[in-house]
Order: sequence, then C-alpha cells, then structure tokens
Amino acid sequence: MKRLTAEWIQKAEEDFFAANQLAGPYEFTPFNVVCFHCQQAAEKWLKSRLCENNVHFPKTHDLRQLIVLLNSAYPLWSSLTDRARRLSFFSIDTRYPGDSATREDME
Repeated sequence: MKRLTAEWIQKAEEDFFAANQLAGPYEFTPFNVVCFHCQQAAEKWLKSRLCENNVHFPKTHDLRQLIVLLNSAYPLWSSLTDRARRLSFFSIDTRYPGDSATREDME
C-alpha cells in the first residue's frame, strides 16, 4: 500500500471514529456533525482507492464523481451512486444555516 493511500485511510478512520462517538441516543446529538463526518469518511475512503489505483482526482466533495472515477477498477460500486448523492449533501449544505440533518439522516 502506498504511503499516501495509508494517510487517506487514517483520515477516513478518524472521521468515522468521530461520527460513531458523537452518534447515539443522547439528549443532545449533533446530527449535522455526525452526518458531516460520515460524508468525510466516505470521501476519504474513496480517495484512498483512487490514490492506490493511480487515478487523478479533483478537489471535490461529490462522492458520485469519485465513484465514476473508480468505475474501471470497481465497476460494482456504481450501484452506490444514489447513496453517494444523498451522503454528498452533508459535505457542505448542513454545515451552514438553512439545512439541517435529522436523526433519521444520521441513522
């Protein structure tokens, strides 16, 4: 495994860990933050696969775009496009006033 791939995976694992720590049946659960970290984890895992497969990728939070770039190496991942679209929403939109994640989104 390439060193840079390992760094992407480490960053992804940190986001996933943070999401899991914050998610739960607490009196206050930061749904927006949990969903953001889930999106970030998915983005970084996808970028790790791109990196490992020597596929150049742009700066983007659009998970669908990353899946398209991975299509030649992982053609079955195209089935994740709808879920990727939904998860991509949490990269920016819920970080600012106007849109918010719900418990259902988080789950």
